[in-house]
Amino acid sequence: MGALTDTTPKSLLEVAGRPLLEYTLDALPESVDEVVLIVGYLGGMIHERFGTDHFGRSLLYLEQEKLNGTAGALLLAKDILKDRFIVMMGDDIYGRDDVTHIAKVKNWAMGVEKADSLKEGGKIMTDTDGRITQITEGTHDGGPGLVSTNLFLLDTRIFACPLIPKAAGSDEFGLPQTVLAAADSLNIPLEAIRATSWTQISAPEDLKKAEELLARDR
Repeated sequence: MGALTDTTPKSLLEVAGRPLLEYTLDALPESVDEVVLIVGYLGGMIHERFGTDHFGRSLLYLEQEKLNGTAGALLLAKDILKDRFIVMMGDDIYGRDDVTHIAKVKNWAMGVEKADSLKEGGKIMTDTDGRITQITEGTHDGGPGLVSTNLFLLDTRIFACPLIPKAAGSDEFGLPQTVLAAADSLNIPLEAIRATSWTQISAPEDLKKAEELLARDR
């Protein structure tokens, strides 16, 4: 994100006058009354902005001192999370209907989006039942494919399984890779749930794109 994050954590960057993290919190189903926030770079600013309560939902903060990937971040909440839980990225914008949908899935689930021209990222392969069978990171041929939105429905069985690197030789442990390996090991179906609204924020121009999409959907 370049200079935009020199003095501001990414999740506090604004779209249409609201920080990205606020969109994440507001997309949660009404049944969610507690949120665990894994923070790192300038995390104190996030705590200062949101405090310990957001419209009746309690907010608990954990600091990821070692930046070892999204799976490493989730592991920090091992002793706090109970039963089933939703995992989301605090700097992407999700559709509330999609989050509500995935929360009702019986098994484990991962949100995916269809890309008309997939050139990089985690490419998702599914079987005829819509269950995820493979995730391939890196560059792709630009053809159509499914990509992970990093929205998950999991339960605490995930914490009994080892962390899996995002890619061979990577120092980061990827949550999609860890979840898929754990699902295979534990024989838990991992369902691919198609997203109807997801905006990934990975570059400054994505903020403008997100603002245009939000204005269009009003």
